[in-house]
Amino acid sequence: MHSIETIDSLLIDELAATETYSQVLKKLKEEVSLGESELLLPIYEAHKAAVSSLQTQIRELGGTPAKDSGVWGSWASLIQGGANVFGKKAALKVLQEGEKSGLGDYEKALLDQKLGSNIRTLILLKLLPAQHAHIDTLDQMMSSLAA
Repeated sequence: MHSIETIDSLLIDELAATETYSQVLKKLKEEVSLGESELLLPIYEAHKAAVSSLQTQIRELGGTPAKDSGVWGSWASLIQGGANVFGKKAALKVLQEGEKSGLGDYEKALLDQKLGSNIRTLILLKLLPAQHAHIDTLDQMMSSLAA
């Protein structure tokens, strides 16, 4: 896979993540669950920053970044919408699974031999650590709901 395609695939994942977190944050605000939204807002912001960074990388390589998450975003929104109906724990579980999927996608992207050093460094130093931190935060949130 050409490196622009690899990066664009990661961008689509991040666009889907921003859409999903936006939906969850909106739902939490409706329920006045400010504690949860304060923990999720930094994750949402990190995904927005990842979108910007990946768009920049694609442009620097002469490509045109994806503008939306396409079918993946629609699917993620549908799943998250259903999870929202079933409660906070289900919604957090969907977010957690999305983060784990994103982590796997970043790890897979690093196997692309055509991936340039700039994007490789971005993934290793910023995006992968962020994914791990997001998973940890969601784990803690789910544990506090179980207690």
